[in-house]
Amino acid sequence: MNKHVSPKMNRRAFVIGTAAVGTGLAIGFDIPFGGPAVVRAADGSPEIGAWVVVRPDDTVVIRIARSEMGQGSLTGLAQLVAEELECDWNKVTTEYPTPGQSVARKRVWGDFSTGGSRGIRSSQDYVRKGGATARVMLIQAAADAWKVPASECTAANSVITHGLTGRTTTYGKVAEAAAKLTPPADVKLKDPKDWKLIGKGVKRLDTVDKTNGTMIYGADIKLPGMLNAAIKDCPVFGGKLKSFDEAKIAGMKGVKKVVKVGDTAVAVVADTWWHAKTALEALPIVWDEGDNAKVSSASIAKWLAEGLDNAQPAYVGNKNGDAKAAIAGAAKTIEAVYSYPYQNHATMEPMNATALYTADKCEVWCGTQNGEAAFAAVLEASGLPAEKCDVHKVMPGGGFGRRGQTDYVRQAVTIAKQMPGTPIKLLWSREEDMAHGRYHPITQCKMTGAFDADNNLVALHYRLSGQSILFSLRPEALQNGMDPAAFQGVAQSGEAAFGYSVPNLLVEHAMRNPHVPPGFWRGVNVNHNAIYMECFMDELAQAAGQDPLEFRRKLMGHHPKHLAVLNAVAEKIGWTTPAPQGIYRGIAQVMGYGSYVAGAAEISVTDGSKIKVHRIVASTDPGYIVNPAQVERQIAGSFVYGLSALFYGGCTVKDGKIEQTNFDTYNSMRINEMPKVESVMVPSGGFWGGVGEPTIGVAAPAVLNAYFAATGKRIRSVPLRDQNITFA
Repeated sequence: MNKHVSPKMNRRAFVIGTAAVGTGLAIGFDIPFGGPAVVRAADGSPEIGAWVVVRPDDTVVIRIARSEMGQGSLTGLAQLVAEELECDWNKVTTEYPTPGQSVARKRVWGDFSTGGSRGIRSSQDYVRKGGATARVMLIQAAADAWKVPASECTAANSVITHGLTGRTTTYGKVAEAAAKLTPPADVKLKDPKDWKLIGKGVKRLDTVDKTNGTMIYGADIKLPGMLNAAIKDCPVFGGKLKSFDEAKIAGMKGVKKVVKVGDTAVAVVADTWWHAKTALEALPIVWDEGDNAKVSSASIAKWLAEGLDNAQPAYVGNKNGDAKAAIAGAAKTIEAVYSYPYQNHATMEPMNATALYTADKCEVWCGTQNGEAAFAAVLEASGLPAEKCDVHKVMPGGGFGRRGQTDYVRQAVTIAKQMPGTPIKLLWSREEDMAHGRYHPITQCKMTGAFDADNNLVALHYRLSGQSILFSLRPEALQNGMDPAAFQGVAQSGEAAFGYSVPNLLVEHAMRNPHVPPGFWRGVNVNHNAIYMECFMDELAQAAGQDPLEFRRKLMGHHPKHLAVLNAVAEKIGWTTPAPQGIYRGIAQVMGYGSYVAGAAEISVTDGSKIKVHRIVASTDPGYIVNPAQVERQIAGSFVYGLSALFYGGCTVKDGKIEQTNFDTYNSMRINEMPKVESVMVPSGGFWGGVGEPTIGVAAPAVLNAYFAATGKRIRSVPLRDQNITFA
């Protein structure tokens, strides 16, 4: 594109407005679909609206604002545009617009944030309109050339046909004329029954580049004259950099400069990253670790445990009846305390960004889940206005929520600003990445259930104690102090609703925020809430002397979609038929990110502590499914992530520092440990749910419930590594 309106945006306003990292921008968008002036791509081909560029050879470039990081959004969003565009899918390629370009054009591409399983569900409407608008303009251009009404023309597979005469032309031949038309004020989207591409498992558009090695990741970036930086931040969160002795590394091979990065970090810049890291390791650094150096996992656990009883404030996220009174007068009560640890995203590629700063411009190349948040970070760190900054997105080597944060982007710009005119690639070491994450929040939960004399569940009290992500990252999103996201999966209504009917229910959160920063970790709060609720449902079923599936079914009469996925997974795994000798089953369900999911596991246990997972079955109802092949892979990936968290995922704190600094102490599932995942898709239509995260929530409770069935032992804290439970 080369015809941008020069932006005059207030830098501070933009920085504040894009602080909604990982959750989308909490503002409305004015999304123009084009105009009388032809906007061209870099190769001179005309845009037909903001999402579509058509070349003379009929190839189509679809612009995608959301980030691809392995989940398939790039292909899925392109499918949505292509569906309405009626183009030849075999001629589709994609490209990222930059956030700077988007800002210059009044945020024409909408939300860049890629988190919360929102990639498709939150933008499907306007990207489909982008495709439909382009189709209408292309048809109109052909009709104008033929001097016939556009209503007599149709389009399919990038070919426009005049029905009465049979004349045809292609998109490439009328693109130039179409780009000069005024876009229609509104367009009608296709009825789902007419979809041709949506619902099909077309091949991913990024597979070839990933498999032939041509895909560029952040760590691959090379620019002329580029130097490399290694960094160390204070190992205790909240601590500061006190001093460093630069003279001690003077003359070391390749070293160009030692720079202070904010109040907490120091970086060495050298010709190669290895030289930078080697010098950094030799650099004497003195930290002011502050009072947080006294914090440990034990002290955090004690603080959270104090929140499990009557400590105030406790925010109520779901309530009906009088749970406390019903429990006090019940014939029988059951109580259990669960806990969930800190967990690191541990992306395979550590955080990195490359920055080039001059007095007139600042550009950054990085893998990010939120281009606009990264752009805001560049503005803030560089001090330059929006029209002088931009961010070029490249493929991230894993995201899972971590790359919604922008700390590494700010660092790269801060370093580059001290060496104007020289491109600087900042690459964190694995150890730095592990010790300075934005961790899955730590929580504990006290569950109390009550029965009447006939073993009917009459009350449930869910008391969560622990960290709030919004308190740390988006305090403006708190609602009178309450973090609504803390109730994902146990909320009264919305995209993460509780799926059971209990006469007396109280779900509350005693917020306690230790110094270790929390972040949006794939699945977010659904992960621990699903374990707490679904494992305790099994405990309640046992106390009532009922089958776990039947016990749940009785409570789900008013939640048909929850029940449907539960029934689907039960049928697939054969719940009502005897399991093979030595095999034990567990089941779980949850709603999150607008989708209904259920999972079931078959395991065997030897010596009481060696687990083999034989089968994993999942069912999901996300409403509409854009690409079933990608959804299936997302579900499989969710189980890799969920089972890794169950068996290995736990970070501990000693002297205020995260103790796990590499994969030897923070492992993940290996191929030989991973069972085949069997997926059952039951899309009921009428809504758009997310698929990248909700299934993670059912992985752990399905296995934990199966473990109880096998051993009679309840596991109420993870990872299993800490229970000396391993794979068989």
